[in-house]
Amino acid sequence: MNKVFEDYFSELQADMVAICLEYVENEAEDIYIYCSYEPEMYMFDVFFKINNQYVFKHNLNDAVDNNSSIDKKSIEYDTSNQRQEAVLDIGLQNLEKIHEICKEYGREMPAEIKLRYSVKDNSLKGEYKYNLVYSNDEELLPDNIFECWFEEVKKEA
Repeated sequence: MNKVFEDYFSELQADMVAICLEYVENEAEDIYIYCSYEPEMYMFDVFFKINNQYVFKHNLNDAVDNNSSIDKKSIEYDTSNQRQEAVLDIGLQNLEKIHEICKEYGREMPAEIKLRYSVKDNSLKGEYKYNLVYSNDEELLPDNIFECWFEEVKKEA
């Protein structure tokens, strides 16, 4: 059976999840992946829900409670710059591959992709926007959108 567009698209998103899951050593409740592409600019970032707290990739250890009676295992995440950059680089490469697949199959490239992966349920949900999100705004940057999404998710919890 030949692969179709959706197969490639899903595989690349699954790889994004896998690299983020590896980054947190499979110790997260949820993973939130933000991807953005607006003419000639790609952006990838991620935040996590760990121990019922929402944290950016560089703050993972803020969510670790090594004194908790529930959590018997002591965890300390490697949040070194090198490790963070590796995750971002792989995520960006996957996003660029998604763009290539979209071109190859004559599909529109999403301007924004928001993915939520539930570790416990092993389920991935995506939200896609195709209209420009920040390019038409002189002050708005992709980081602003990512941080706003982080705050929205925290408030909804």
